[in-house]
Formats: sequence, C-alpha cells, structure tokens
Amino acid sequence: MKVYEGKDIRNIGVVGHGDHGKTTLAAAFLFTGGATNRLTRVEEGNTVTDFDDEEQARKITISSAVAYLEWNKVKLNFIDTPGYNIFLHDTKGALIAADSALVVVDAVGGLQVQTEKVWSYADEFELPRAIVVNKLDRERASFERAVAGVNEVFGRTAVPIQIPIGEERDFQVVADLVTMKAYTYQPDGNGKGTEGLIPAHLAEVAQKGHEALIEMIAEGNDALLEEFFDSGTLSPEHFVDGLRDAVRGRRICPILCASATRNMGTDLILNFLAANMPSPVDRGEVAGRKISDSQPVSLFVYKTVADAFLGRVTYFKVMSGVLKNDANIHNHTRNAPERLSHIGLLFGKTITPITELHAGDLGAVAKLKETVTGDSLGEKASPVTFPTVQLPVPAIAYALEPKSRQDEDRMGQAIHRILEEDTSLKFYRDAQTKEFLLAGSGQQHIEVIVSRLKKRYSVEVTLKSPKIPYRETIRGRADVQGRHKKQTGGHGQFGDCKIKMEPLPRGANFEFVNEIFGGSIPKNFIPAVEKGIIDAAEKGFLAGFPVVDFRVILYDGSYHDVDSSELAFKLAGRKAFKAGMEQAKPSLLEPIMNVEIHTPMEFAGDLMGDLNSRRGRIAGMDTKGNNQIVKAHVPMAEMLSYANDLTSMTQGRASYTMEFAGYEFVPAHIAEKVIDKAKAERAGIEEEEE
Repeated sequence: MKVYEGKDIRNIGVVGHGDHGKTTLAAAFLFTGGATNRLTRVEEGNTVTDFDDEEQARKITISSAVAYLEWNKVKLNFIDTPGYNIFLHDTKGALIAADSALVVVDAVGGLQVQTEKVWSYADEFELPRAIVVNKLDRERASFERAVAGVNEVFGRTAVPIQIPIGEERDFQVVADLVTMKAYTYQPDGNGKGTEGLIPAHLAEVAQKGHEALIEMIAEGNDALLEEFFDSGTLSPEHFVDGLRDAVRGRRICPILCASATRNMGTDLILNFLAANMPSPVDRGEVAGRKISDSQPVSLFVYKTVADAFLGRVTYFKVMSGVLKNDANIHNHTRNAPERLSHIGLLFGKTITPITELHAGDLGAVAKLKETVTGDSLGEKASPVTFPTVQLPVPAIAYALEPKSRQDEDRMGQAIHRILEEDTSLKFYRDAQTKEFLLAGSGQQHIEVIVSRLKKRYSVEVTLKSPKIPYRETIRGRADVQGRHKKQTGGHGQFGDCKIKMEPLPRGANFEFVNEIFGGSIPKNFIPAVEKGIIDAAEKGFLAGFPVVDFRVILYDGSYHDVDSSELAFKLAGRKAFKAGMEQAKPSLLEPIMNVEIHTPMEFAGDLMGDLNSRRGRIAGMDTKGNNQIVKAHVPMAEMLSYANDLTSMTQGRASYTMEFAGYEFVPAHIAEKVIDKAKAERAGIEEEEE
C-alpha cells in the first residue's frame, strides 16, 4: 500500500438513517475503486464494513468501520456508520475522525429522522458534506421528491449537481450538471459509466440545473458574483474551483445520484469526493496543533474494538507529524508510555501493516496497554489534548442475571472489555437490590451486548426487566430534631441537631445550609451532620429510591464535651432526616422522556391515541414532506416496549427518538404500587441475607 500525505487523503463519514443503503454504497465504492473483486451485499453478509456477527445476523450496521480505496491519486478513507437511533452514539464517536460527511438519503422514503440527527453531528464537528440520493432504481423512487424534502429541512444550499435520467427500473443514466455530460451504466456492472451527450428532451432541465448551480456557487464569493453579474455565467475553471471552495466552506451541499445495489453512479461520486472534499490538512488546526507532517507526532483515539484474536484494537487518527512503526509514544491523557508495534490501515476487520502514517491518516494498532477511546497521545516533550465526544446518557438499564456461578465469575471482566469498546454503556450494581445493571440507549442495544457476551466470552446471562430510576422528594416543609444518645461503658455517644427541610425545584438535587450561631454545634461536627443526611437520602424513605430536590437548614443543636463525635452527629443527621421526611409530605418522582415520532400521516392519529394511553402528553405536531412528526412527554415506565409496539402499529414505517427530559410526580395510585413492589423486593432480599 502506498503511503499518502495528508493533502492526498479524504476522511469521509458515510451517514444517514438506517436502511438507506450506507453500507451497500460503501461496498459499491470499494468494488468500483478496485479495492474488492466483487460487489458484496448486506443480504449475503459479506460486506467489508459489516463484519461483526451481530451485524450480519441482524442485517444492520451496529458499529462504525473503516475501509479505504485509491481513486485519482487520492486515498479515500470511508467510515461506514450506524443509522439506527440506538446505535447513533457510535456514529457520533466516529465522526470526530472524519473531515467531511456523505449523507445518504432514500429516494423512496425520503429524508428521515436520524438523517437530521447525524446532520446535527456534522454541524457540531463543522464538517463539509454532500448528499447522495440512493435507491433511484426502486419502485416509487423520486429524485425530485427527495430533493424537495432535503430543501425543506436543510435549506436551498442543498443543490443538485447531478440529475437522474430515467425513473425506477429505467434509471440507468446520470446527467452531470458540472460537465454537462451524461453517463450510462450497466446494472450490476463495474460502476463506471459511459460518457455521452445529455438527451435532447432533458437538455433544458439540465441547463436550468447548471445555471442554478452556478448562481449558488457565485453567491458566497464576491469575485465570482461580480463575474456572474458581468457575463451571466462563470468560466469553466472558475466554476470548478468555486464549487470546491463552496463545498469546503460549507456554503453549499451538493446532491448526487446513485443506485448502490446496482452499482450505478458510484464513479461520479468518487470523482466528486476526491476533487472537492477537504483533506485533513485543509481543516487547519485542532486544539492549537496544526495538522501537518512538520509538527510533532500526535494521535487521537476515536474508537476501541475488542477482537477475539488481537485483543484490544485501537483506532486512531494521526493529528500531526509522521508516525513510524514501532514508535515509542506517550499517552498524555493517562500519563503513561505506549509502544505502537505493527501499526496498520483498517480495511473492515483486517489491519494491513504499514511502515508509516502521515498527518491526517487513519490507522490502527493492537495491544496497547493503557490507551482507550478518547485518549490523546504524542511526543512526551510536546503534550497536547484533543477534544473528545460528549455521548448521550444511557436511557434504560436492564438487570443481568448470570446463568451459572462460572458466568458470574467471568461476567465482570467480559463486560469491562465491552465497556472499553462501547463507552456509551454503563455497568453498575444496584446498592438496594444487589442486581447487576447494564444501561444503554435501548433494548436492542442491550440485546446486542448480551449476545456478544455469549459469543465472544462464553458468558451467558438472563436479561431481566429494565429498572426505572425513580426518585423520592418532598412536597412540604418540616422542622425536626435528630438526637443520638447512647451510653455504654466508658465514653458514650452524643449528637443533637435541629433542622428545617423544604422542597427545591426539579433538578436542584440537594442543598445544605449552615445557620449555626454561637457554637451550639462545633464547626468540626457540622460536615458529619451533612454526611449523615446525604447517606440517608441515598437509601430513600418511601421505597429505597434516592431523595432529591430538597434543602436542609441546620439551625441549632447541642453537644457534649466528652461524648460527642463525628459518628454521633452523623447518626443524629440520619435521624433528623427520617423525622423530617415523615413530616414533609414525601412523594415519588418518575423520569419523563421527550419522545419524537416520525410517521407516515395515516398512522398519526392511532399513535397519538396510544401515547395518551401511556400517560403521555402531546407537546406538538409538525409536518415534514410526507411525514408527520408527533412530539410528546411520556413516562419512561410506559416506553419500555415501545420500539416493538411502534413497529407493529406502523408496519415498521415509523421511527422515534427518546431523550431524558426530567422528573415529575407519579400519580398516587401508581406510586402506591411502585412503593409496595419496592418494599416487597427489599424484604425478600433481607430474608435471603438472613
């Protein structure tokens, strides 16, 4: 493999809604570019970038993967990313390594909700982007409808630079509005079109598209705008240069055409990407470090994968300098040395050895000792820390029950390996129930992890119902005393405190106010009172859930010169808290989710009725293209089975996103059931322990 300099590299994230053909398009690129010797297919489970067992079984992309090809003397690194909501955390984590994005839109279904989500990620990372309208050969495909939907959501700067000739199964020709040539493809061919003239009956349409493109390019450049006003057009060289500058400056987002499954239009897309997308060095500086070979070596780790044979595999981007094989390097995040033996290029799951990597390139290395996702590495004498990705908080936690003692012994280490790979997960043990909980973005996310535990690490677990993170709070006020007095042989124990309790707004958590005057409680014992209250609040009052959103004012108390101690005042604080909760109208809180559903219009009414039955409140409705968007606030407890239910109600044509919104009071009749169940579970645990 030839070693490429940064100016000749393009790092492109392939993004979009699930099932819009991202992986198939990446496979077509690899075949057209000669990186593979046949056109692989998702249905056959043989694509380069969907190599995981779970991906092949489910026929969806779960984790981002990298593959590269050489085209027009440029190296194109493609990062194929997930498109389903519950795996979008991985998409966001991978896009930090990209320098541009290729957004795939389905010509049949049009723009979908996750496309807007990944578009927002591209905005966050300031990535230039282009759109590919895919599946133009399918029944009911419409390029015009897809473009209209894109313009409605993303604005008029999304402009076609190609138009299809022929619809549905008759689609075989792409008209290029830059060269004003037509390219004819053989279905299931090598992806390379035969150049010809644009048919006469479409010449006028193509000319209008060409002029609209010229006008859009000229708008953002004063010199080009002056030329356009003077002559009504742009010279060919100014047109080409202006297009490249407008794309890299994010002033326009070109729209291209393709049928990935039949490999039509892919060569033109590769031409466009190589000529117009920015190289890593074009993007300037990151964290004050110029992306250049002349700078000290530095790397950013954007992903970690647990491989059954290689162990921990680290995916990185060379941010500056030239990285040599077997380099000794320093992990600045963890202040630890690392040796990068056998660096290589990623081609799906294969790592191809290489002697060196230049600034901007993507690489991988196995068996680093300390390094994990998000770490910055470089020369010890030239430290730099690159910004990391903020991932969403896990939405739902499921209990994992090992099937055997052997599974329990191995589960912790196996999950630790998986957590290195998927940093959006959270694994912990519930202090009250003693259950092991695994939190992720949804049921399917957790199911994939359970399957990996079995296949990779031979650890079998049973997945139990999700735990709803209820909280407790107070509605009223209290003025109470907490007094701990115990006399035994020798020194006794004495602590006495008087507190007031009052509610705080949602999200305020806890506030401790010290209003002790005159030394009724010595200063060194006051933190012990606060600690006792915090410990008691963690264990809950009604049902064992943490108590939140309350203020405690410590205003009086007493002490004994000999018998008072930190422990005594801590216990006094606990007693005061419990006494205060009895007076202050304790209540149960439940997590409420912001739910947004994108659905064909014919299902909107039924979906709103279903949300109402789940105690949901409709917050609004919008229309985008052919889709209705329903926004609602729904208790998390009512949304645990929603993914499967939504699929059943809409024949799989609707999708939804769900994010934590805040906490609200649980209705009394439901709160009573939750409290009774929690008490019964705690009683059962205590009996087992006895």
